[in-house]
Amino acid sequence: MSAMTSGTFEEAARAAENEDYPKAMKLWRSLADQGDAPAQFEIGVLYDNGLGVPNDLEAAVRWYRKAAEQGYAPAQFNLGCMYEHGDGIEVNEPEAVKWYRKAADQEHAEAQHHLGMMVQHGKGIEKDDAEALRLFQLAADQEDPEALCSLGFMYAYGRGVPEDPAKALECFRAAAEQGSATGEYNLGIAYDTGIGVEVDLTEAAYWYREAAEQGEADAQFSLGHMYEIGEGVQRDEEEAANWYELAAEQGHEEAAEHLAKLMKE
Repeated sequence: MSAMTSGTFEEAARAAENEDYPKAMKLWRSLADQGDAPAQFEIGVLYDNGLGVPNDLEAAVRWYRKAAEQGYAPAQFNLGCMYEHGDGIEVNEPEAVKWYRKAADQEHAEAQHHLGMMVQHGKGIEKDDAEALRLFQLAADQEDPEALCSLGFMYAYGRGVPEDPAKALECFRAAAEQGSATGEYNLGIAYDTGIGVEVDLTEAAYWYREAAEQGEADAQFSLGHMYEIGEGVQRDEEEAANWYELAAEQGHEEAAEHLAKLMKE
């Protein structure tokens, strides 16, 4: 990237940071039309999120592909996500695996984690717990919080590795300390059920609350249940109903059932 190109890119980035998306689009487009992969990626992001342009997932895919085919790892990762979830293009799990792997080979932590998830569940590729564990570890070594959670799960339940509750707890705590809602929820489960630590329902409720306040539906349900039965917190059916309602609004079926039951009483 030349000094002039770099200056234009940074000017566009500042415009986007200031929410002047039309200016950012104009500047990035001037670079993208010259084949600049990072600029092509940023245009994809604008279309993906409807920032200064109509939300257009098909356009996002086109721009991500332009950058991905030049080897730009963030675009390869995002294109993999589009294929996995069918955003702007038909679901194609083997194609998602392909693009995740290209980004993962460039040490893109999120891609390593997503590829690990595909391998763990046998989506678009043969299921292989040992390989999933390897990928999770690579991403966790870069402090990726979601990868730390997945790695903790593997240690907690002995998937691809001997069961090691203490190691699982370490992973969950490392993710939670980064503010990861998934990590906070998993740390709550650890204290709730005694994974690598003595059961401590008060501590479990604390971590469920931390995750619930970030909108984690399972944590909202778990916290609601603790209020309903008075474990780790003082029993409070009104508070239970509040948390159940928040989880139910996100499609949590069990929370909806518990909320309906409380409303009848």
